[in-house]
Amino acid sequence: MGCRIQERKVGEQLSVAIGKLLSEVKQKIELEELSGKVIAVDAYNTIYQFLSIIRQPDGRPLTDSKGRITSHLSGLFYRTINMVEKNVIPVFVFDGTPPALKMRTLEARGKRREEARENWEEAIRKGMIEEARTYAMASTRINKEIVEDSKKLLEYMGIACIQAPSEGEAQAAEMVKSGAVYASASQDYDSFLFGADVVIRNLTLTGRRKLPGKNIFVNVEIERIFLEDVLRNAGISRSQLIWLGMLVGTDFNEGIKGVGPMTALKIIKEKKSVEEVFAFAKEKYNIELSFDPKEVEEVFTKLDVLDIKKEDVEKMLKETSPSKEKISKFLCDEHEFSHERVEKFAEKLLAAKKSSGQKGMASWI
Repeated sequence: MGCRIQERKVGEQLSVAIGKLLSEVKQKIELEELSGKVIAVDAYNTIYQFLSIIRQPDGRPLTDSKGRITSHLSGLFYRTINMVEKNVIPVFVFDGTPPALKMRTLEARGKRREEARENWEEAIRKGMIEEARTYAMASTRINKEIVEDSKKLLEYMGIACIQAPSEGEAQAAEMVKSGAVYASASQDYDSFLFGADVVIRNLTLTGRRKLPGKNIFVNVEIERIFLEDVLRNAGISRSQLIWLGMLVGTDFNEGIKGVGPMTALKIIKEKKSVEEVFAFAKEKYNIELSFDPKEVEEVFTKLDVLDIKKEDVEKMLKETSPSKEKISKFLCDEHEFSHERVEKFAEKLLAAKKSSGQKGMASWI
């Protein structure tokens, strides 16, 4: 089969590099420890995870009788209610127009997903169920219908949503920095490069999970990571963290071949600017850059975001309220979810919202 799932993907080097810096500073926490906190949730990242994980044994996504995918709706509905019941206050942030520099990455991802889809279909024909599921997960893509249905369901649930002008992670990070929310929730390490002071990982993915392609199960726990701890532990500044990301590769540039996390860390500690870093890399590794380092750096420091303050979020939260009737019509009548199960959880949502309203919005730092 042509698509190698094990092959390192664009931007995956960044996860490896920053992951090494996080090993000593990430905190395992329980969902209850976020009670009363407003969390900016990276919507696309979360929806992608639900689409990847919530599947049938052979990798087929959940669908209604018309063939419309419903895996993301199931994840958003049940997992979000679990958060709200614990008085965790989510605000979903959706991506807008991607930066031009990201187009190459998006094209590469599209090509990989198409290859994975072809291999998935071949694996199903051959009865290779385990392999089929792995390829199916790699073929996951988000389309306009999935995004619009997600927004619609969240609206009916009374969950606040924000449409970012560009990258959702950048918008979420800005909201953390301004004090509008407590933390940014995302699986992507770009959140740190965008400057999110507090990042929550695995917020909607906790539980026992099987590793793709392996008969191994792991417990996925919620992690809280403070950017200040990451930088202090590595002995670097946020600017240097951005340079490190650029050296190993981000969604907006290719990394320098032969430069791993530790080499990148050594280089950025010895240089005083992004220009110095990449002038050294060009000479040392005898390469021509396919990108402008300063332009990539500015994606992480000057990307267009909305100016959202704490009072804006408070107003937004007060104006949202769940509708059991709209939830039932959308999930059950349109997408054939179980009436009994949906109504049971809708009641939990209404009770949790009422309870949090009576308590008043807790203050967060």
